[in-house]
Amino acid sequence: MTTWAIVPVKPLRRAKSRLSPVLGATDRLELSKQMLRRVLDALGSLPDIERTLLVSRDTEAMALARRHGARTLSERPPIDLNQALQQATRLAIASGASAVLVLPADLPLVTPDDLRHLMSLADPAPSVVVAPDRRREGTNALLVSPAALIEYAFGPSSFDRHRAAALAAGARLAVCDLPGLALDLDLPEDLGLLREASGGMAA
Repeated sequence: MTTWAIVPVKPLRRAKSRLSPVLGATDRLELSKQMLRRVLDALGSLPDIERTLLVSRDTEAMALARRHGARTLSERPPIDLNQALQQATRLAIASGASAVLVLPADLPLVTPDDLRHLMSLADPAPSVVVAPDRRREGTNALLVSPAALIEYAFGPSSFDRHRAAALAAGARLAVCDLPGLALDLDLPEDLGLLREASGGMAA
């Protein structure tokens, strides 16, 4: 199995707007870059990831990704997240990928071990591995083998929608529940959970 990781990134300077009650624009930008670096570092340490592909229209994010050895793809507007992921998946398949791992850029606790465990659940194909967020509503990681087996359904209730798509496609479905994949930063309360999980080290 040749696996490519796809990391979608919104414009960094407009990211995490729902944290604005507790973080200013500069802090939100730095937080977004720190989380992206952590995700790229985790992916870059895994030999089983053939290539990391960042898809974005943010030049700063793409430059950061290239410094981490990742390939980049500029979104072709008008486009939404699922369309951007479809673009990236087509490129990955054309370049030899047989499976894709979609990993958002806002996972402050993700570790290489988390990703190794998630990938271990993908055999045998056809399979779909879904990692839910802590509310079990959204999708914080999605491994699809073979690539393009299902339509992406990121957005409201994506955890349920991705599971339903996997079953409809006749794929083997696995759910990966890990703390490092469950916490994403969207709301002020998530920052409190990050501080607790990191033993107060997260500012």
